[in-house]
Amino acid sequence: MKSSFLQEAVARGFVYQSTNLEAIDEYLSTKGRRAYVGFDITARSLHVGHLIPIFTMRLFQKHGHKPIILVGGGTTKIGDPSFRNTTRPMLSDEQIAENLKGIKSCLEPFLKFGDNDAVMVNNASWLDNINYLEFLRDIGKYFSINRMIGFDSVKTKLSENNSLSFLEFNYMILQAYDFYKLFTEKDCKIQLGGQDQWGNIVCGVELIRKKCEGEAFGLTNPLLTTSDGKKMGKTANGAVWLSSDFLSAYDFWQYWRNVNDDDVVRLMYLFTDLPVNEIKKMESVKGGEINELKVILADEITSIVHGKDSLESIHRSVNGIFNQSCEDLTKIDSVQKYQVKKTSSIIDILVETKLCSSRGDAKRMIRGKGVYINNQSIEENYKFSDNLSKGDLLKLSCGKKNTVILEVNE
Repeated sequence: MKSSFLQEAVARGFVYQSTNLEAIDEYLSTKGRRAYVGFDITARSLHVGHLIPIFTMRLFQKHGHKPIILVGGGTTKIGDPSFRNTTRPMLSDEQIAENLKGIKSCLEPFLKFGDNDAVMVNNASWLDNINYLEFLRDIGKYFSINRMIGFDSVKTKLSENNSLSFLEFNYMILQAYDFYKLFTEKDCKIQLGGQDQWGNIVCGVELIRKKCEGEAFGLTNPLLTTSDGKKMGKTANGAVWLSSDFLSAYDFWQYWRNVNDDDVVRLMYLFTDLPVNEIKKMESVKGGEINELKVILADEITSIVHGKDSLESIHRSVNGIFNQSCEDLTKIDSVQKYQVKKTSSIIDILVETKLCSSRGDAKRMIRGKGVYINNQSIEENYKFSDNLSKGDLLKLSCGKKNTVILEVNE
């Protein structure tokens, strides 16, 4: 018997909280239902912290339903205060428009877009032209300040004596209004979001009940964390972006190849298209075979995000990097190349390539025999050979997993 969307979503670990799980499952027994998830467009790329809601919508579409991706061209101008200690910086209309282009390209590998498929809407189309007095009269009257202060996202900020501006406080009202607009204009009855969005989602459900006397539903995803509760999606070099403009496909692949052993199978459920029963068999895998699962995980998610063609190049680069001979570095085409001079300081290079966080860190790594040029450990006073010519390539490694290619430019 084929499982429903909700059954598979629960089995894969996508569901954290809901307003009425049984009613949602019953509602989705008919194909072609609408659900939406929103993304504020504060950067030109989404990152791995967005992957759980994205993959949930991908699954939603595979089960015959129609995702709505709401981009917050309007709410981005406000800033969501949920569990944040600082107010988001204000962005110009030009910055928001540029970010929107990047986010759309990030989503295209996951969903099929079209009039009868997934659609993207921008809440600026209704928020930018709101008449404030009419909004207060028609929408604001349905919200209780006492109720809003009780939500964790607001309560946490206030309990830590952080400033919560009136601007930010309005965010949950605007998000609720988004849900109301999609409910009335797109027949969308489900809002999806991360677990930190619960209060905002509930506000939307209640607004629809009070104003429209209609039934709407909320569904939240767990946040992406490691098995010991730490937030995923950060490396020493920053966020793990989905766009190759900010993070190469090779580095994206490496991120998943190097996840903790305890997290591999859970991430298989979340971020691959492998059948649930096939992944379940992997739960008993132990020891060295875990590394084989990590490669499968990295291959599966990278092929979805960056395309299957990227894997051939990545595997070729991986084989070249870990090939002890270093005979032909030209075959390593996925790893970023850095231009260097023969007179460059190896300490400066380690910092510039972000293999080390500081000059002190670079010196410690070298003294600990953790830095290699073409697989040979080097000393702190390392100098490039005078025999090198322009265009020559060198492999610079820091530890076992972090490698870049250096290209001599003079």
